[in-house]
Amino acid sequence: MSALRTTRTWGATDFIMASALASVLFMTTACGGVSQAKADPASGLASANTAATSSASAAAPESLSTSPSQTKEPASEPDDAAPLDGDTVPDAGDATLAGVVQPEYAATALNVLATLPIKGRAPKTGYSRAEFGQAWADVDRNGCDTRNDILGRDLGEKTFKPGTRDCVVLTGVLADPYTATTIDFVRGTGTSSAVQIDHVVALSDAWQKGAQQLSPELRTAFGNDPLNLLAVDGPSNQQKGAGDAATWLPPNKSYRCEYVARQISVKASYSLWVTQAEHDAMARVLGDCADIAAPTNQTPPPAAPPAEPVILPPPAPIAPVAPVEAAPQPAPEPAPPVEVPAPAPFVEVPGPEPYYQNCSAVRAAGAAPIHAGEPGFLSKFDGDGDGVGCE
Repeated sequence: MSALRTTRTWGATDFIMASALASVLFMTTACGGVSQAKADPASGLASANTAATSSASAAAPESLSTSPSQTKEPASEPDDAAPLDGDTVPDAGDATLAGVVQPEYAATALNVLATLPIKGRAPKTGYSRAEFGQAWADVDRNGCDTRNDILGRDLGEKTFKPGTRDCVVLTGVLADPYTATTIDFVRGTGTSSAVQIDHVVALSDAWQKGAQQLSPELRTAFGNDPLNLLAVDGPSNQQKGAGDAATWLPPNKSYRCEYVARQISVKASYSLWVTQAEHDAMARVLGDCADIAAPTNQTPPPAAPPAEPVILPPPAPIAPVAPVEAAPQPAPEPAPPVEVPAPAPFVEVPGPEPYYQNCSAVRAAGAAPIHAGEPGFLSKFDGDGDGVGCE
């Protein structure tokens, strides 16, 4: 966000301008403004600042454009106003935030948008600021009015009025989400209007999209629910008026996703609907941030407790078993003798019968003389036929 710092002071010129305007101008304040029969210097200055801011906005660079559709002049809703700095804490009666159920934890704005009914805008018949109870009523019963609760939440470097138990904010610094500028807040006539509390879903818009069917107590809760309230640049709040997302978006483009997500969360919490044009504008913005969560006061579901360890009972003691003496096994009977057959009688296998080529071979073998019937005898060895060869 830029570090541009804005301050507003009250001077003589402003006083003259305010006095001249007091009899002819209506003061426009948070969420569309309120008609006042009289105008004090603070209201005159706020009107003058609004006109100057509107002119400056028309010449602003494209980075501050509020397209798709920007309201060029402040969209006044005279019955939407709430006082800036009251001296008392308005009683909330029976109104309470306890029964308002916000979207579940971690639900995306895109998914919550899909649950919102799409209908046409109902007539504004019967609407007035009073339908939403006393402005800045103490619905959370903390002893502090809602405007100061939101200033205390959204401003930095705060100082408080002594004796108010840190309720009434005297000074502070706002990092404005709508313009990405830094604004010094000083409580007082002509300065408090620099920082206003915006109903993110304007009261008039809510009335025409389901709030007229809510109980008075629930409407009072709606008008004071911190979910639906932001401390913002005063002129930007007046320019927004009662516009919805189809007609006005913050000039600070980097905040549009959060802005639309908050509108969706508020409408879901109070069972309000959207028009088709509003739905489509919201969906276009969320196209750049599909995972952004819808703001909620819901907390993460409690983690499942760890499973208790299963303690098994100790095993039953095992009774000792008396040893049983085994009966002696009978000695095995000897195996019957295996009758081994007698070896076969040795039969000498005769070697091969020698062969002699002639008597020289017989003599060489030492077999001469060789007799008929001896191995190797051949008749050719016995030349005289006496049965003896190679004599």
